[in-house]
Order: sequence, then structure tokens, then C-alpha cells
Amino acid sequence: MRKPIYLDYAATTPVAPEVAGSMVQCLTLDGTFANPASRSHLYGWQAEEVVEEARAQVASLINADPREIVWTSGATEANNLALKGAAETYRVAHSTGGHIIVSAIEHKAVLDPVSWLETQGFRVTRLQPAPEGIITAEALAAALQADTFLVSVMQVNNELGCINDIKALADICKSRSILFHSDAAQSAGKIPVDVKALGIDLLSLSAHKFYGPKGVGALYVRRAGEVKIAAQIHGGGHERGMRSGTLPTHQLVGMGEAARLAAVNLATDSERIRVLRDRLWQGIADLPGIKRNGSSIDCVGGILNLAFGNADGEMLLLSLRDLAISSGSACNSASMSPSYVLKAIGLGDEAAQASLRFSIGRYTTADEIEYAIEHLRGVIAKLHKA
Repeated sequence: MRKPIYLDYAATTPVAPEVAGSMVQCLTLDGTFANPASRSHLYGWQAEEVVEEARAQVASLINADPREIVWTSGATEANNLALKGAAETYRVAHSTGGHIIVSAIEHKAVLDPVSWLETQGFRVTRLQPAPEGIITAEALAAALQADTFLVSVMQVNNELGCINDIKALADICKSRSILFHSDAAQSAGKIPVDVKALGIDLLSLSAHKFYGPKGVGALYVRRAGEVKIAAQIHGGGHERGMRSGTLPTHQLVGMGEAARLAAVNLATDSERIRVLRDRLWQGIADLPGIKRNGSSIDCVGGILNLAFGNADGEMLLLSLRDLAISSGSACNSASMSPSYVLKAIGLGDEAAQASLRFSIGRYTTADEIEYAIEHLRGVIAKLHKA
């Protein structure tokens, strides 16, 4: 039986061999296995050294100072820390809840925390995207209120691959002394990310989106007096008091190595992946009823979201058994409801349910893309005859 071709890199990436090798060196007695906080002996010093090297590697990927990197268990925790931490700081300073703006097509790791913050007395505005899936500067400017203190807009949408103009959004916030946070889980390692040039205050990262291990991520917190985040996990005061917990040396080393490789391979990876994405689209663009969702200009190279006319989405996904793809975010894969992202850009329920996301990565080959084209064309032809 043929193993399905993996085209779900937006959900997760396989760990790069170099990353796995670096992690193994931090697991056993003859490696760097110790607690990085154990500074009373050599083993702890060695562990701290490799953790700090990893911190520098992650910082380098986004042009940050290593002291601005706070380790987390992933982008979900980083988003929660940024949003809840900023909200708690604001409430303490103002003795009241303020106003938060997010885009309506954020990942649930942003939407769910702000929904919870609403129950705590904060007001939330959810910006609707343009039909291309982009959050415009005009929409943000129009939504600002006198007590807006935090804006969160992802750099790259996880379902559509659309790229927001983060600098334009952050500039608006800066002019009003509003904190700006961005979920960069789908952009880091895929497009250049420069937190200084973009003017970002807070940025979330996830290692498993750029060939690192699952269960580890980071929050960039700009070193400035006005950027204050209240800890959400207490117990030891690690990470400069922002995130307590024993640091998992092997995972952090893995994330650091993944960040190093992503920086080295960024230009070549992104161009090769874009070519493969374009070839996939060119090979099936003439199929009846097919339509590309989201912007075809402001988008990352690895994501292609397609609506297949009036096809039954569930039947289509089951029929494409030779391809490992998804109908949207992995976090919502168990739900039978149409994608809220696709509905927000104007798709009806049927079109949203008949849409599939193809995501290409570092290990995708040209031969796999050709097979995917052939398989897609064959399946669509059979479904139209049925």
C-alpha cells in the first residue's frame, strides 16, 4: 500500500534530522541532560550554556536580542501569555478592563483567550478581513477606541497563507502607544521576520512549524518599559519572572537548531516551495468549479487553499486517500462545521466545506507534486461522473 504524500506542513513539520541529532545529545547521562537552573555544578552550567545558545539562535531568526526571548511550551502558551499577561498588567494599572482588537480569522489560540478575557470585563473587537483574507490598516484605524491597549493580528493566516502588512498595523499602534502582538507561528522560518523593522512588541513562535520539536515555543517580549507582561504560570520565577518551570533542555536545543537551519535555508527553501506550490495550482486550475481562496499575491509559498465547486467536502477528502491534506486548521479538524476563516472572507457553507488546504514544505519533491496533480484530476473526474 502506497504511503500518502504528506501535504499538511501547515499543521506540523517533521523534525529535521539535524534537529533530532542535537536533541539526542541532551537526553542521556553522557550528554547535556542536566537542569539548566542547577548552577551549583558543571552539568547544570553546561545545560545552561546550550539553552542560552539556543535562545540566541531563536533571537537571530527574528532579529531580536536573546534577552527578549521567553521560552514557552508552544505558540498557544505564548499567545496566552502575551494576551492575558498584557491584559492583567493593564487592569492593575487602570483598575478596569480596557479594549482589545484582534482579527476575526486568528487561530483559536488567540480567539479563545480573548473570548475568556471578555468574561473578565475586557471589551474585544474582532476585525473582519478583506475578501483576500487581509486585515487592512484602514479597518484597524477605524476600530480604535480611547482605551484600546492591545492589538493582535497574525502575520500569516494558517488556513489561507495570506500575509498581513504587519509594519503598517504596528505603526498605527505605535502612534497611539498601543501594544502590538503578532502570532508568527506560520511565518517564522518561511518569510523574513524582523521584529525591530516591523515594530512589534510581542511575537509568538512555535518550533514544530519550522522543523523543530512539538511542545516548545517562545514569546518575544520587546525590552522596553511600556511592554510589561504579567506571568501566567508561577513557581520559581524562571524566564525573568515571566514563565516559571524547569526548562526542557533537549527541546530548547532542538528549537534553536531548527531556527538556525531555517535562517540558513530561508531563501532557497521559500523559493523552491513557491515553485512547487505554483506547479500544483497550474496543474489543476482548469478543473471545473475550482477556485483559489485568499490572496494569490500577498501569500506564503507553502499554502494553497482551494474550493472545489459544489463537491461534497467530506467525500472529496476521503477520496483523496493518497494525499495527507486537511480541510483547515488541525485544531478544528474534528469539527464538521465550515471553517470560520473561509466564511469570514465570504464563502458560503457549501463552498467552505468543499475547500481543502494543501501545504508544502522542505521535504516535498517535484515528483510528489506531479503525483498529487494526477491523483486530484482523477478523483475529481470520478466524483463528477458519480
